[in-house]
Amino acid sequence: MAKSRTANESEPVVIKKYANRRLYNTETSSYITLDLLSQMTREGREFVVVDAKTGEDITHNVLTQIIMEEEQRGKNMLPVNFLRQLIAMYGDSMQSMVPQYLEASMDAFRKNQLQFQEAMQGAFGGGPLAEIAKRNMQMFEAATSAFKGAGGVVPGMAAPTAATETAKDDEIAELKGQLAALNAKIDKLG
Repeated sequence: MAKSRTANESEPVVIKKYANRRLYNTETSSYITLDLLSQMTREGREFVVVDAKTGEDITHNVLTQIIMEEEQRGKNMLPVNFLRQLIAMYGDSMQSMVPQYLEASMDAFRKNQLQFQEAMQGAFGGGPLAEIAKRNMQMFEAATSAFKGAGGVVPGMAAPTAATETAKDDEIAELKGQLAALNAKIDKLG
């Protein structure tokens, strides 16, 4: 599936591959490595690799080469059984459907991954988990105030002011109320 470009997206970078196997980035006018192409791919940067002599698009071959190098480095992402099944599909009547299926599957995987990341960020930003973390912090603060030294200050902490003492008393009262409500629920369940 080809992605449609918006007005602010640039055209793909043209990389020329020479007979000596060197890759030339026409955008930066410099020779680059497969590692840099791999990094560009991770960053979502579009590029096209063409044979410098014939002008043929060899992007597929170069991307396959990058995958092979990553696999040889021990970053195996393609299980042996998957590779066998993929090889078996060559020449099969279903071969023409495999690329679209794999691309759709990878798109769905990426969307799920992004949704999970957003959900985790939201959970710690203002959702129920953030509320639990806030309550845990309040309980910790209440516990530290219970263990204050004779001078009324925990070593390493600033001395409390009248306003913070009142706020802490209110928080402790609220926590006690929540604890009582939880105990009542537990008694009902018991």
